[in-house]
Amino acid sequence: MTETALLEFRSVNTHYGAVHILKDVDLAIYPGEMVCLLGGNASGKSTTLKTLLGMVTPTSGEVLLDGEVVNDKPTSYRVVNGVTMVPENRRLFKRLTVKENLELGAYLRDDKEGIEEDLENIYELFPRVKERLSQKSGTLSGGEQQMVAIGRALMSRPRVLLMDEPSMGLAPALVQQNFELIQQIHEEGVAIFMVEQNANMALSIADRGWVLQTGRVVLDDTAEALLANPELRSSYLGES
Repeated sequence: MTETALLEFRSVNTHYGAVHILKDVDLAIYPGEMVCLLGGNASGKSTTLKTLLGMVTPTSGEVLLDGEVVNDKPTSYRVVNGVTMVPENRRLFKRLTVKENLELGAYLRDDKEGIEEDLENIYELFPRVKERLSQKSGTLSGGEQQMVAIGRALMSRPRVLLMDEPSMGLAPALVQQNFELIQQIHEEGVAIFMVEQNANMALSIADRGWVLQTGRVVLDDTAEALLANPELRSSYLGES
């Protein structure tokens, strides 16, 4: 691709103390595409997301946003410039109402009319959320909490949405519905970078994917090619 990546890693290394987590990782997320990052436990997937969002600073290498090196830029700078995350396990403020959680997603914005417009768009996308605006978030089902978490992230008007294990903790019947919602958001022009254990489901809707193993990218290809890769099918899809 010749266009500038929305988000990019160039030879990124990260450490937690003496522990080397990410090892010379290169990746790029382009406008309007959906990509997924696969890997087992302790492979470095969540650290990748935290480094993209500015919660973790690389020990070497560069993180770029729209071609600008942002290693020293805070998370708030990246959110204002179009990067936000739906965290693992939703991380809602459970004592706040659904509407209060949604409004927190717009805390860096001051365009009141735009905020109201985006709230209406979320109510249209998630009718069940609209029915529960005054309900405490902690009383919602797992599927409903996921809708609120996605809605809260969309309130920042992201150009790229980072998603950390979006199917985790959901009943099997809700997983398919969840991925359909993710696909719908993507079709509206939001780029999506998804860390997901459900490799088969993630690759079925993604454009490209990477496989991370002990902090290194060991596979990098189109989603279709990764689905057909015998190494990946054996390691991550449970097939022999």
